[in-house]
Amino acid sequence: MDDAFAGQMSERVRLLKDHRDVVIQQDVSADAACRELFFTVIDHLRDREEYRFIGNRAVRPDGINVTLDQDDPLGSLTRLVQNDFCILQKHSDQHVLTAAALCFPASWSLSEKFMRPLTTIHDPVDSYDDNIAKRVQRLFDGIQVGRPLWRFNVLNYAVSTLHHPRTYANRRSHQEQSSKDYIRSERQTLWRLPETDAIVFGIHTFVIRA
Repeated sequence: MDDAFAGQMSERVRLLKDHRDVVIQQDVSADAACRELFFTVIDHLRDREEYRFIGNRAVRPDGINVTLDQDDPLGSLTRLVQNDFCILQKHSDQHVLTAAALCFPASWSLSEKFMRPLTTIHDPVDSYDDNIAKRVQRLFDGIQVGRPLWRFNVLNYAVSTLHHPRTYANRRSHQEQSSKDYIRSERQTLWRLPETDAIVFGIHTFVIRA
C-alpha cells in the first residue's frame, strides 16, 4: 500500500462493479490456484497492522469493510489490495495466463492475453524473439517457493488514467510513448504458490506527474 491507496481502491471497486468481465478472467483450471492466492494474501495481511479482520470480513486501511469470499477469490482480492494479480500455470512446455484480476493494465488487454502462453502474450513486443522467449521460460521454471523476484519498469504517459487497456490493433503511438506529462511505473513481482505450483505475477501501479 502507498499514499494513493484510497483513490486506487475506489477505482478498483468501480471497475469491478461496472466492468467485471473486463478486469477479471478465470479459467476453471485456475480455480485451486486462485483460492491458494486468496488465502496466501489474507495470511500476509493478518500480519500487517493496517488491516483488521473480523470473522469473514476485513477492514482496509481506509476503513472500508470487505467481505472475504473464497468462492470469489479474485473479486475479493480486487476489493482488498492495490495489487493486480495474474496467474500463470505450466501447460505442456509453456506457462499460460489462466486467471487474472487486472484493473490497471498499462496499454494491453486482458481479453487478448487470457489463456495464451508467454510467447503469444508478448507477440506485440518487437524485441521478444525466440532467444528471449526461452530465457523467460527458464526464468519462470526456476522460480522457487519462498524466493520471489521483483523489478520496476518506467513508462511515459500523456494521461494519469489507471485503467488504460489497449488492443493489438490500437497500440500507443510514438508520440504517446514519448510524452513527458506523467511517469507510470509498475512494481512487478513473480512468486510461486507452493500447493498448486502456479506462478503469480503481481503488479502494483504508481502514476506521478513528471
